[in-house]
Amino acid sequence: MKGSFLRIYVHERDRYHDRPLWEWLLTQANELGIRGGSAFRAMAGFGRHHVLHEARLFEPAGALTIEVEFIVTDEETSALLALLRAERMRLLYSRIPAKFGVINPDSDDPPQIMVHD
Repeated sequence: MKGSFLRIYVHERDRYHDRPLWEWLLTQANELGIRGGSAFRAMAGFGRHHVLHEARLFEPAGALTIEVEFIVTDEETSALLALLRAERMRLLYSRIPAKFGVINPDSDDPPQIMVHD
């Protein structure tokens, strides 16, 4: 199946509706019917201000990036991005074309995501 690898970048300290933003994003994606998503805390990184942050004892709390990612169909991508626009969120994201499927699918998997390679 063809779709996208969608990655959204947020900071640890970012919150929305009194919860961590990364958690809110995963919850919203789940409610939209997206089959799965993950959040990963960066070990180190820098952004537009070119300040390097690293996971170490004296780093300010919430300074690191969380990557929230999904492998999604084009329709799922459109629905999630539309939600974020409607919420008036300013977020950095990347969208990379992806081919994906399920090896040895079970009866709960939609037939269009079976591996045919």
